[in-house]
Formats: sequence, structure tokens, C-alpha cells
Amino acid sequence: MTRIESTTVLITGANRGIGQALVDEALARGAATVYAGTRTPLDHPDPRVRPVTLDVTSSEQIKAAVDGIGSLDLLINNAGIAGYDDLSDPAVIAQHLAVNLYGTLAVTRAFTPLLARSGGAIVNNLSVNAFAPLPLIASYSVSKAAAFSATQSLRTLLSAQGVSVHAVLTGIVDTDMSRGVEIPKDTPAAVAAAILDGVEKGEDDIFPDAMSRPMADSWRTGAGKALEGQYAALTADTPAGAR
Repeated sequence: MTRIESTTVLITGANRGIGQALVDEALARGAATVYAGTRTPLDHPDPRVRPVTLDVTSSEQIKAAVDGIGSLDLLINNAGIAGYDDLSDPAVIAQHLAVNLYGTLAVTRAFTPLLARSGGAIVNNLSVNAFAPLPLIASYSVSKAAAFSATQSLRTLLSAQGVSVHAVLTGIVDTDMSRGVEIPKDTPAAVAAAILDGVEKGEDDIFPDAMSRPMADSWRTGAGKALEGQYAALTADTPAGAR
């Protein structure tokens, strides 16, 4: 995939913040249809937007979404939660993993056959907390680190099916989630534009804002990215039966 124009896009968590901005940006780039996945009903004035009731933790809603959509070029896993915690409550950890990791994987698994058919792409909206945790939101940081690792694996595992997988490493953005953090923050609209720029450029890892952008070169030329490439090559050279 190199262009958003004329494609069919599904965006989860599309009701506010970066998700809402991604809907608008995909429309601005000429997407033919944008499915807006939300847990509550969504109204949008553009007829190209198709609301989809989609709680990423509900297998029934995920299946219904697949059946209703039918064909897809671009899946953007944007839905997520973040709460303050100190890892002392297992239920809070489990809740973050259920949405930010398992929900992302469940939606990805369900839509992979459609994306393989179209030679499409998956975009997982993650966080720079995947690199280093912010202990004030410890469970969120754990879940995003796990989701980043899963994204790297999916990038290799799905390449044989012609599906590209992109990780978005966002910093602190001016959304409801970060309303109490008083530092300079990029707008959701600017971040959404940078995300889709990265997809159209074919970037594996997208750094879409002022906080994350300075990390891009050090990540792309560092030991972690090099090891990812070595492991991808090893996987490609390993017979399927031996995996």
C-alpha cells in the first residue's frame, strides 16, 4: 500500500482523539470508505463513513464487523485505554492487556484474511512507553510494550501473505487521555496526518509527533531494530514445520 486514496479503511476507537482525527484524515486523502469502529453509536456527516459497533474485547462484535465489512485495505488498531496505577492490582493489569494487547490481536486475526486478499496493511497505534515505561501509568506501559513486540512479530509472520504491519510510536498528544499533563503537545490532527504519511511512505515504525520524532533515527539504526531484522531473516529461513 502506498496511497490511502480509493481504499477501504477500518479505524477502531474512532469516536475521539487520534481515532477521530484519523477518520477525518483518511477522508481528506480520498478514502472510498472509512469504517469507524466505536463502542457507542457514531454520527458523521460524510456518507463515506460507516459506523461499526466494535468493542475490541467482544468476539461477537468482531465477527459481526468482519461479516459486515467484507473487504478491507487498511486496518488501524487505535482503540486503547490508559489509567494511573502502580501494578499492585492484577485486575487493572488484566484490563489494560485485554484492550491494548489482546483486543488488538483479536481484531488483527479476524481481519487478516481480508487484508491478505487485498494486499493491505495493519497499523497499530502504540506509544513511546513501549521503549521505556512511565511508572505513573505502569499497566498501560506494560501493555504497549507487549503490543509493540506483537507488532514486530506480526510484521514478519504476515509478510508472506502480502500484508504490511506498521507500528506507531506516539508521544504525549493533546487528547482526553493526556489532559492533565502540562507540556507542549501535538494536536490529534497533526498526529493523524503524520501516521498516514508514514503508511504511504512504507515506514515500519512511525514516529508522528514532536516528542517521539527525535527517537526515530536512534531506533532505526540501533541494536534493537537490527536484532528485529536478524530474527525476521531467521524466521524466513526456518521451515514452517520446524517453527
